Amino acid sequence: MLPYTAYLRVYQPLASFAPDERRRWEEYARSPHRPRRAHALAAEQAEVLGRLLVTPPLAAPREESRNAYLRRVEGLLYVCPWETRLRSWRAFTEFAERTPPSLSEAFVPEREAERVEEGYREWRASGAHLRPGILSSNWAVPVPWFVPFSDGERRLVASAGPTRALVYLTRTATGLERLERTGAVMTEHIGRHAVSAATERLVDWLRSVAHPGSLLELDYGGLVHLFDDARLAGERSVAEVAGAVEALAAGDAERVVELRDRLLRRWRSLRALEHAN
Repeated sequence: MLPYTAYLRVYQPLASFAPDERRRWEEYARSPHRPRRAHALAAEQAEVLGRLLVTPPLAAPREESRNAYLRRVEGLLYVCPWETRLRSWRAFTEFAERTPPSLSEAFVPEREAERVEEGYREWRASGAHLRPGILSSNWAVPVPWFVPFSDGERRLVASAGPTRALVYLTRTATGLERLERTGAVMTEHIGRHAVSAATERLVDWLRSVAHPGSLLELDYGGLVHLFDDARLAGERSVAEVAGAVEALAAGDAERVVELRDRLLRRWRSLRALEHAN
């Protein structure tokens, strides 16, 4: 996990877990030793960094993490397990598929690669679920991630340091309704081809991992440190995407272009930092 990474997380209601898991998460929520919410992302990143700094580095942990992100809404507990091993397996698979073996071995020794691949094969063969409840994106927030949220669900913590944060939270069912409406508007006014493959993958992921009563969170994560205070306070990409959809539905092409260009300029400038010297 890079320090400049955004996250999309699904929080499942406690009641959706099997009894044994439910009891474990209840005990976890009461534990004074678990990472508290303000520092949980830093704790997760430290765990990953520690695994990568050993010799040889571990591309995936040997056991699944027992930590989770927690939220309480209207008195109910919601849980988003870190699932670090599953996410690492999937990330390594993607890395291996797009990297020549001669180059990948410079990052991950052959024996470690074999261990990771074998562990993931056994997991798949066991019939266990293969999709984690957390997606991540380095250096930018993918545009489809803005669609499930509204500007009124925005929460900004502008203080300096590790607690600086920009987060949106909604009901997953509400987020799916917004994605479906946006797809319908784009199909009607532009054509079916206008709905990107990334949007379709997002809808498919949500339908496959989310309980009907779950919550969906967009966390800018480390990306907040790429904005100065004024730009962070004025960051309204969710509102701009929603405004562009409304303008498209109303036939206001000029407004659509204005909002689209504003959004693309902002995120293009941040993506450029990835390659900055």
